Amino acid sequence: MRFAGYAALFGRRDAVRDVIRRGAFARALAERRGPLPLCWQHRPELRIGWIERIAEDARGLRVIAGLDNDHGAAALALRRGAVDGLSFGYRARGFRRDAAGRELTDIDLFEVSLVTHPMQHGARVHLIA
Repeated sequence: MRFAGYAALFGRRDAVRDVIRRGAFARALAERRGPLPLCWQHRPELRIGWIERIAEDARGLRVIAGLDNDHGAAALALRRGAVDGLSFGYRARGFRRDAAGRELTDIDLFEVSLVTHPMQHGARVHLIA
């Protein structure tokens, strides 16, 4: 099973008051060697697939991912719409603080996860194939 969606959206404050700026992932994506893991609920011991394509576009960080065949429960939850949130594991390398929170400008990217409750409400799966 494959799906597409946005793991991050640019210019929108998330639940912890961070805003990601366009270009924040550019360095990490350029330096990336090898596939990025797809995890279940940010649990590294529950890798359920791999990110096949990842890129910044005008809206955010768009991903296309494939689930491993032996993770039927995740596939079923995704198909039923029980879990359609996307999120990412990261470290902020560059940011500015303001009165409302942080503005992230340079992000190390470790993984993308299917999650029940993403920090950015609009970070969702939008296509399942």
